[in-house]
Amino acid sequence: MKSALNVDQIKSEFPIFNRLVRGENRLIYLDSAATSQKPLSVLDAERDFYTKHNAAAHRGAHQLAEEATELFEGARAKVATFLNASSENEIIFTKSATESINLVAYSIGNAKPGSKFHLKAGDRIVVSEMEHHANLIPWQELAARTGAELSWFGVTDDGRLDLSNLDSLINEKTKMVALTHQSNVLGTINDFNGDLVKLRAQIKAVGALFLIDACQSVPHLKVDVQELGCDFLTFSGHKAVGPTGVGVLWGRSELLDEMPPFLTGGSMIENVTMQSATYLPAPKRFEAGVPNMAQAVGLGAALDYLDKVSLTAIHEHEVALTKQALDGLKSIRGLSIVGPTDVKNRGAVISFTVEGVHPHDLGQALDQYGIAVRTGHHCAWPLMRRFKVVATTRASFYLYNDQSDVVALVEGVDRARKYFMER
Repeated sequence: MKSALNVDQIKSEFPIFNRLVRGENRLIYLDSAATSQKPLSVLDAERDFYTKHNAAAHRGAHQLAEEATELFEGARAKVATFLNASSENEIIFTKSATESINLVAYSIGNAKPGSKFHLKAGDRIVVSEMEHHANLIPWQELAARTGAELSWFGVTDDGRLDLSNLDSLINEKTKMVALTHQSNVLGTINDFNGDLVKLRAQIKAVGALFLIDACQSVPHLKVDVQELGCDFLTFSGHKAVGPTGVGVLWGRSELLDEMPPFLTGGSMIENVTMQSATYLPAPKRFEAGVPNMAQAVGLGAALDYLDKVSLTAIHEHEVALTKQALDGLKSIRGLSIVGPTDVKNRGAVISFTVEGVHPHDLGQALDQYGIAVRTGHHCAWPLMRRFKVVATTRASFYLYNDQSDVVALVEGVDRARKYFMER
């Protein structure tokens, strides 16, 4: 099937693909689930900020400060439009999606008795067995601090969310539900508007808060926070062809304005005396200190780039590559896919094991052919234990990959398997 994307043109806009890697091989980058490569337009936007507009946003009456503020707040507006937020004030810049999730967890933990956010012994936090550690450990710690109970959905053998105990998990005790939109290991897309609409309805019916970790979905398909019906959503810039050091937390404005701050200091205060302080409304109450201005501007440029290419076209392109890769990998003797083996509600992430070959050895072998994949537990130890593996090899595709990259992956895995089997 012919792709709607001109991959050759796209690759030409990413400077890193001009270089050769191990053994003078062309770079076949299949690790975008960990971090994406960056187009020149993003690199230029970040450099342009530093070389022409660098000053502390929201401070000073001079021209550079005005320009820095305009660029920084312009990036916020771009994120709001990208997610279809109701207001720019619902967008909070953090340093990472991990910080965004911790922000919500610590804010809830700091809520005083009588607040709608206050957690106590007997309350319940619900996650799933497929969560990245970033959407698991903050909730473990919150449960430990408050005495709340941490519960979770299991995962079926084919890598889907197991809703068999939905009614017992999501009930009047449940105060917080935090789930991934797309698994960084399984590739599973949790379709909260489709197959999982009953789950979403149950969360709303009991009045629980709902956070979605969208790190693996926002860069690859159109995400609309109004349609998802969640209360919070987070993603990271560096997985969306943007800079490192910038993450996003979207939250409903009526919730954000009532939540206690996560970090305190400059920029987020309304009034301060030597005895006490009051705080500004969101987003400023959650952005203490000088913000990550250049990185936010770079993220704005990244979202412009993704819009220009078209997220619909990117998703269709990735589905085709994923099907090709699944078909090819399944033909290799001794190879097992960890996760769904079809492309229904599935992203462009494929984790697998090869009988008799440790994933780390396989990853190093592929590196000799110029193929960059991820190996290890992928910050998802509970999921590894669920599938009784110590690690997997993970290939992930993005807009700058094409069919020749998939062919190289399949041939490389089979070649490495034969080498290790013959030793």
